[in-house]
Amino acid sequence: MAPVSDGAFAAWLAGKVGELLLGLQATMAFDDPDALRHAGDKQAHDLLVTELSRWRPADAVLSEEALEDNPIRLTSERVWIVDPLDGTREFGEPGRSDWAVHVALWSRQTESLAAGAIALPAVSRVLSTDVAPSYPPLHPSAAAGGPIRIVTSRTRPPSFLPALASSIGAELVPMGSAGAKIAAVITGEADAYIHAGGQYEWDSAAPVAVALATGLHASRIDGSPLVYNRPDPSLPDLLVCRADLAARLLSAVSQHG
Repeated sequence: MAPVSDGAFAAWLAGKVGELLLGLQATMAFDDPDALRHAGDKQAHDLLVTELSRWRPADAVLSEEALEDNPIRLTSERVWIVDPLDGTREFGEPGRSDWAVHVALWSRQTESLAAGAIALPAVSRVLSTDVAPSYPPLHPSAAAGGPIRIVTSRTRPPSFLPALASSIGAELVPMGSAGAKIAAVITGEADAYIHAGGQYEWDSAAPVAVALATGLHASRIDGSPLVYNRPDPSLPDLLVCRADLAARLLSAVSQHG
């Protein structure tokens, strides 16, 4: 039986999809990474859509893996924004844990994200708005007077980040999935995540929902709000960080970005 509350439901569903993905890795192994990735994307999407249709039949869905975007979401009261497998590249590489499942709910009543969950199956962790994580402590290296840690894409980091990091004395930490990177900020393993150069709503909706519930800062890199369920789902940049670092990082981005 699925949970009644949306936050608990998001966590339950993200965890269920994560279990499916771990099962695929176990049965298909990593002999054919492309086949594993394709199966992961498809089966995770199919399970998400099936469970949402069963337990939330009146709600619309925006999924990365859908064959087409159903415009009904633009007039729906509730829209689930999901990324069935965030970090598909990393999912197909043995030994990597930086891939995730994203499940978020957008509500027309508030014109904002109402619930969300990030599953990190490879480390048996689900972070959700149902029981929001505590505000994270400063990373130990920064607390000891060392550099703050900024997680960034391992394959397409923003070109301005090295100069930005140098200007504020930060350490760049490459990582896979956007969900895994924002989860690192939520748990205090990193102090900030900066991305520019291309993403979509499903890349950030669920982790941003959890980050905001935790009390972290989340915005576009120019400081403007992150807006979801728009006709064009492109949402190319974002900053997620400790609230006390937001002004400093937004200023640095304005100088170097």
